[in-house]
Amino acid sequence: MARLRIGQAAELLRVSPDTVRRLVDSGQLKTIRSSGGQRLIDSAALARYMAAQPRTEPPAVVRESARNRFTGIVTRVLKDTVMAQVEMQAGPYRIVSLISRESADALGLKPGVMAVASVKSTNVVIELPRA
Repeated sequence: MARLRIGQAAELLRVSPDTVRRLVDSGQLKTIRSSGGQRLIDSAALARYMAAQPRTEPPAVVRESARNRFTGIVTRVLKDTVMAQVEMQAGPYRIVSLISRESADALGLKPGVMAVASVKSTNVVIELPRA
């Protein structure tokens, strides 16, 4: 399972690293220590935490271009024989995309995977961020 650094989790949550540290200290997020002593957060646990948070309305005015890219974390994947419904949480935004099952399998999409949603009109494309 993927492990995230405090800063990566903060970026996904759209909060400061100090806020993530407070979530860890309060027991809302669990961490493990790397061999170097760095605190790491399980990405699937972060996905569960994000999915459980109340949804907030996005700002009335969005300063994004017509082609928006949202980095987030996959919170749920429902698959049938042909299609997959992929849900992501990117800050306050819940994004749902219908893609082929073959694409979801090829990308390895499952809760906890970091992904990028590219939004253009009514189409949402799910891809993986560059490492």
